[in-house]
Amino acid sequence: MTMLDGPAPDLVKEGSDQGFMADVIEASRQQPVVVDFWAPWCGPCRTLGPMLEKGVRAANGKVRMVKINIDEHPGVAGQLGVRSIPAVYAFDKGRPVDGFMGAIPESQIKLFLDRLTGSTSVEDVNALLAQAAESLTLNDVGGAAQSYMAVLQIDPANTKAIAGMARIAINAGDPDEARAMLEMVPEDKQNDPDIQGVRAALELAGKPVAADAANELGLKVATHPDDLQARFDLADALSARGDLEAASEQLLAIIERNREWNEGAARTQLLKIFDAAGPASDVAKQGRRKLSAILFS
Repeated sequence: MTMLDGPAPDLVKEGSDQGFMADVIEASRQQPVVVDFWAPWCGPCRTLGPMLEKGVRAANGKVRMVKINIDEHPGVAGQLGVRSIPAVYAFDKGRPVDGFMGAIPESQIKLFLDRLTGSTSVEDVNALLAQAAESLTLNDVGGAAQSYMAVLQIDPANTKAIAGMARIAINAGDPDEARAMLEMVPEDKQNDPDIQGVRAALELAGKPVAADAANELGLKVATHPDDLQARFDLADALSARGDLEAASEQLLAIIERNREWNEGAARTQLLKIFDAAGPASDVAKQGRRKLSAILFS
């Protein structure tokens, strides 16, 4: 008879401040224990709790769950600094090792439990990276960061996750944080395309141009469309502000007018923008199509 042939009441149980040491700390020395801090009035708790319990039972005894109602037992939650619920903590070998706050999708609950039980796989990492990409398309930067950090907990040297976190930092105007992320890259992955793209983005972001100057350049290009130097300077200003699509359009306009202008400077800068945007980005894919159309027309 397996642990799940019956109701297996010990896999998921109600906890208390008084029983926390035995139910969580000591029990986690045998196998990981997930603690769900909740309250009856908390709507998201009613959504998360059953999904978390389902995931714990599906783990076939590799992990246990303790549910603590903070209205009745506020002590441990206060000691752990719980400020909002639902709050989930994972304990292993007597200490907290992971956790999250707020309701999350069932797929992320599975990944959370897989990390805890050592059951993560390449498919899990790919799923998290896909979630991060989807979050970015929805402008959910926080969700993307959460997915990238989950990948890094599984694989600290994952270049896509490192690059993703670095790009988030660049877009937030924090190049120092982006450089700190790049320090996590192993020596043998320094030439990874995702990492090279972040370096290109950092270089472009390091050329700040005053808003007034950018506006003046835009007006100059509008009134003198064949002033290629003005277009090039405007592209620099736009890329420094993070508007890589508009910058690429200006550089494409230069190439269309004069492919060899300034020893091919526009094309060199355009390729750098493609790297900065990322090979899978719309900026790069659409820009390369337009560039090919110009060069082979």
